[in-house]
Amino acid sequence: MAGADKDLPQKSSKSAIEAFVKQVKSMPTTRTSGERGRLIFAMDATASREPTWDRACQIQAKMFSETAALGGLDVQLCYYRGYGEFEASPWLSSADALLQRMTGVSCRGGQTQIEKVLRQAIEQTKQKKVQALVFVGDCMEEDVDRLCHLAGELGMLGVPAFMFHEGAEPVAQRAFREIARLTRGAYCGFDASSAGQLRDLLRAVAVYAAAGQKALQNFSKDRSEVVRQLTRQLGRD
Repeated sequence: MAGADKDLPQKSSKSAIEAFVKQVKSMPTTRTSGERGRLIFAMDATASREPTWDRACQIQAKMFSETAALGGLDVQLCYYRGYGEFEASPWLSSADALLQRMTGVSCRGGQTQIEKVLRQAIEQTKQKKVQALVFVGDCMEEDVDRLCHLAGELGMLGVPAFMFHEGAEPVAQRAFREIARLTRGAYCGFDASSAGQLRDLLRAVAVYAAAGQKALQNFSKDRSEVVRQLTRQLGRD
């Protein structure tokens, strides 16, 4: 929604971005030639997310923009809201299809359902390999031990979770960090001041899921320093 950014915290998240990049170092870097990458994009659509939902649509739909020439990327959009409502789209292969789905969603009050997100990622990768799970949310109201158990199972399946945390709610921060650790993924906090870096990182994750490390290196050549730093970390032993 227009003007929503002014209501968000303005503190710098440089340290969070740097921590995210360091965590990505542990991710696997190989992809099977000829396969389209598969990425699950999960979002909190409860009422607390409404002020930034439109901005999220603009940022997140751009994840396809650099992948078309790399063998392609399929994305499954998942979101939860309201009283127990959880939705998972078909696998989508274009930015237009993803954006159409996202702009058709309105936020509704309710509690978090991150457990369902993790179970969906487990179920989908058992059917066919998923390269990454991306989650964007601001809070956590569930049994953290149960979430960690599922995160461990997802990690055993080789699916890293990129946990993007809007705001600084401490309970969510601890839970999101642990989910990222158990899946060998990465945690990153963000706010209005880091929206541009968030966009770049999401696009980099999409390129990585679509075609692996070499494609990410090519992508990063004329991108922001934070993306180049991510690429350097992935290239180290």
